[in-house]
Amino acid sequence: MARAWAAVRPYVKGGITGGLFGVTFADWCASVASVDGASMYPTFDAQQATRALVSKRCLSRFDVSRGDVVLFRSPVNHRELVVKRLIALPGDWIQIPEKEEIRQIPQGHCWLEGDNAAVSLDSRLYGPVPLGLLQGRVTHVVWPPNRISQVERKMPEGRIMPKGPF
Repeated sequence: MARAWAAVRPYVKGGITGGLFGVTFADWCASVASVDGASMYPTFDAQQATRALVSKRCLSRFDVSRGDVVLFRSPVNHRELVVKRLIALPGDWIQIPEKEEIRQIPQGHCWLEGDNAAVSLDSRLYGPVPLGLLQGRVTHVVWPPNRISQVERKMPEGRIMPKGPF
């Protein structure tokens, strides 16, 4: 028994060390997320299983900007991770075309919308999202290979009145 443990021990030790390193890297630096559904079309194609690189280094300083695509926990179902575009930051004023109203984003919150407004369940439905639900910024499409690219920062025209230089 002791001889068997001595033979297996380096592999167990390496597996545990590698697992801990992998979990730490995924929590603090970056991870890969699956993007499903049509709410972010054309940025992400609903017909293909899209995988995106999510940078988590932006979270320590809330280093996100208007137009970034972000991964966040759904305010409706906290078990679900969702990808949407960040439209407005705390203190910004936003025009909501469907309701013909203008709202100010409260401190500690942001406004998130899908690129395909017709099918997206987003801040237009559940309102401003707490910044604490953000899980990272989507930076690149990494799968499928024919779509590998950087994710562009885009903003809707004429709907946002920024509070300050974010």
